[in-house]
Order: sequence, then C-alpha cells, then structure tokens
Amino acid sequence: MALVNKIFVFILLLCCSNGFAQKVVYSEPDRNDTRRMNFEVIGKVSGNFLMYKNIGTKNFISVYDNEMKQIDKVEHDYLPNERLINIDFFPFNDFSYMIYQYQKRNVVYCDAVKIDGKGNKASDIIALDTSHIGFASSNKIYSSITSEDKAKIMVFKINSRNRSRYLITTLLFDSQLDLKKRTAFIIPMDDFKEDFLNEFNLDNDGDLVFTKFARGANDAITKAELIWKPAMSDTIVSGNIGLDKIFLDELHIKVDNVNKRYFLTSFYYKQKRGNIDGFYFYTWDKHLRKPSLESAIALGDELRSEARGDASSKSAFNDYFIRNIIVKRDGGFIIGSESYYTTSRYNNWNRWNYMYGMPLSRFDYYSYSPAYSNYWMRNQYYNNQSVRHHADNITILSFDKTGKLEWSNVIHKQQFDDESGAQVSYQIVNTGGQIHFVFNEEEKRAMLLSDYILLPDGQITRNPTLKNLDRNYDFLSKYSKQVSSKQLIIPCYYRNYICFAKIDFNQ
Repeated sequence: MALVNKIFVFILLLCCSNGFAQKVVYSEPDRNDTRRMNFEVIGKVSGNFLMYKNIGTKNFISVYDNEMKQIDKVEHDYLPNERLINIDFFPFNDFSYMIYQYQKRNVVYCDAVKIDGKGNKASDIIALDTSHIGFASSNKIYSSITSEDKAKIMVFKINSRNRSRYLITTLLFDSQLDLKKRTAFIIPMDDFKEDFLNEFNLDNDGDLVFTKFARGANDAITKAELIWKPAMSDTIVSGNIGLDKIFLDELHIKVDNVNKRYFLTSFYYKQKRGNIDGFYFYTWDKHLRKPSLESAIALGDELRSEARGDASSKSAFNDYFIRNIIVKRDGGFIIGSESYYTTSRYNNWNRWNYMYGMPLSRFDYYSYSPAYSNYWMRNQYYNNQSVRHHADNITILSFDKTGKLEWSNVIHKQQFDDESGAQVSYQIVNTGGQIHFVFNEEEKRAMLLSDYILLPDGQITRNPTLKNLDRNYDFLSKYSKQVSSKQLIIPCYYRNYICFAKIDFNQ
C-alpha cells in the first residue's frame, strides 16, 4: 500500500511540475513605450534579453533580466536620426550584430556594429558597403540574411535599373564579419512586368538559393526556377520547376543543411484561380546538382472535412497560407499552414487580390528580397476599422523524404481582430522533442494565451493554461521570438503601452 501511495505522490508531483513549469513573466511597461513604438525582439545575449526600440528619432536597446525587469535602456545616438532605412539584428551567445542602412545625400551606407549583453556598443562601426543612387529613397537597398548555424552572414542588393537584367551583388561574411566573397551576377528578367525574385536563403556552407518566377496580374505562377549560387563561385546554377498541368500559388524554400538539399513547396491549383488541390514539392540536391524529388500531392477528403472551418470541402484550403516548414534529419518534412482571411462591409475576401495586389520586388531603381523580419512598425498596421482580420484553423502535415504523407492533424481555433490583425495567428516553439503552437484563445469572454503541443507521432495535446496569465495583457503572438531552446519572448499590449512577456517551457 505504501508503494502505491508513493507512486501516486510521484505522478501527482510530475503532473503538477508539467502543468506549472510553463509560466509567464511580464516586463513593467515603460511610459515611453506606447503602441506606436517601433520595436524588435533581438534575443538572449549573455543571459539578458535585448529589445530594440525606436521612438521618434531616438534608438534604444533595452536590457531585461530573467525576471523581465529592465536593467538598462541604452540610447544609440550614433545611429543617424534622419534617413535611417532599416535595421537587422543577428544575436549570438555573448553579442549581437546590428546591421543598419541609412542614406546621406545620394549615397546609401550599410554599416554594422556589435552590441554586448548590456545593450552597449561593443565595437567600432564596421563599413560593409555603399551604394550611389540618383534620388531620395524610402525603400531599403540592402537585405541581410544568415545561415542556420550563424556561421555565415550575407548582405545583398539588387539593382533593377535595367528592367530586363537585374544586377545582384552579394557580400558573404563569416561570423566575425570578415568578408569572404563579393560577387556580382546578372539575372535576366524575361518579362519585367511579370518576373519576380523571392525567397532568398543562405545555407551553412554560405551558398545562396532563391526563386525566380513569372506571375500575371493577380494570378497564379505560370513558370518558375530555383537559382543556386555556391559560396565561392561567381556563377549560378538554375533548375527549372516543372509546371505540367498545374499552377503554383506561393513559393516557399527551406534549407536542409543536414542532407545538403533545398526543399521548395507551394499550394497548387489545376486551373487558374481554382480551388487549392494540394501541395507541390521540389527538392534540389546540392551533390547531384539536380532535383531529387518533384511531385504533387492531393489533399484528401477526410483532411479537407476536418480543416475546412465554414468553407465547403472542395474550397477547404482556399483561405490557407503556408506558415512553417520544418525539415527532419531523415529528409522528411513537416508543413504548417493556417486559414487567414479578412472580412469587410465593403469588399468580399479575394485571395489573389490580397496576396498579389502589390508585387513585392518592384522598385524604380533597386529592389530587394522581402525576407522576413520581426522588426515591427506599429504605424503600418493601423487599418480601416471596417476590416476584420480572421485567423482560424492550423493544419499540420508530415511527409517522408519521398513526399508520401505520414500523418496529418488540425488545431481548431477561431480568432479575429478588428484593429490591425496583430493579435491573431500563432507562433511555434521547437523544443526538440516537441513543437509548441502558441496563440490567443477566447475563454469566458477573455483572451488567454494557449499552448498546444505537437508530438513526433502527430498527436496534439493542449497544455494546462499557462501560470500567471494576467487578463490586462493582450499578447501579440505572431511577433514573438524564440530566444533559446525553451524560452519565448512575446510582445504585449498593456493598456496603451507595449511591454514584453517571457515564457519558459518545461519541454
């Protein structure tokens, strides 16, 4: 009997530990951190959490300890007050690079500086590149990307003055920002009105990969190719993406560093502006220098029925967008997609107008990759109050290395935001053995932060409600950032202020 009691106590303690280990710790709102502040979650540096804040013409790095108490707020007054175009951060264990660009007269400068764990400038300013332009530009000239292991950083620019021949200049640096290779190469744009470049990625070898595709006005992709530039080469290799009797929606690339491959996927249609039929897969093998997988997988009726929400089974995925691609060590992959749409009293939802109404790589003189940045400019998100942003079900599918479906699952949710869409959608946290899906969920007329766990076999469980949730805080989950193997920083609204919350995951 005593043994049974001990086992019961052990299980109870284990359950309590799992249930309460994942708690939320909030920062105190700074009176200057209003909702119109521009900010970015930089990451965890030397045990502290760093946040970039832009208030008017002033730029700060705020430093928070493990209890989210603000230790310091350091102004970086060497940054130009005017014509500061863009800032990117690349955090390491004991410092972070800040790569920024600004314009002075007709020259755009791209510089870098080290930031230490106390938010201070820890190096001299490092000049990376300059570009001479003939006009005042409000668009960024340079894009910065990093490899998965952070050993390589690339800065690149695209000169599109000649619409039929884009000149791409790449600068490859190591983790010390020593220049390893500078390359300039031409990309012919066969039809400058319909050709685009997108999805720029850097692998651990320093190789660059991106896509070139043709899309008519607000329409599906009619032709595409994957372009690969080896790190120390001055030439590129391209692979045509076969589009036999199908049309592609939106291309996504994921680098598979373990297997030396590039995985590309997209939703596909069988007819222009038709219903989404399934996923298209294309894998480029670096060793073979050719595709090792190309297939189209239709979505089954059972999955459509579960994922459809209020739509019909046939149109179940018409509102879905691919959000996450996770490659597995065995060459398989997991794809996460989410139903996202808007409603308005004036206009009906239209997927093509929403996605393709504003081409991403069209500028008068220079263009750049619309690579993801979690730099959040609040001013850009004030939309007409008559527009409601919806983010509904999340569908997760796992495929083996041949593209065969292994399992699928759906997280059911219904979210909406009438102000800006900032409080809808989700963020994932990969803790190794589990993937957490974190998002706002309405409970008893209050929005609370929920945590759903995806296990390796595809099973999904909901964690107990996170400890220390305060109903005065509204979470901006999709702007959060995983800062360590088991920690997530989430921006929050607190009344009229922006502050930050930290979640520690027990698994």
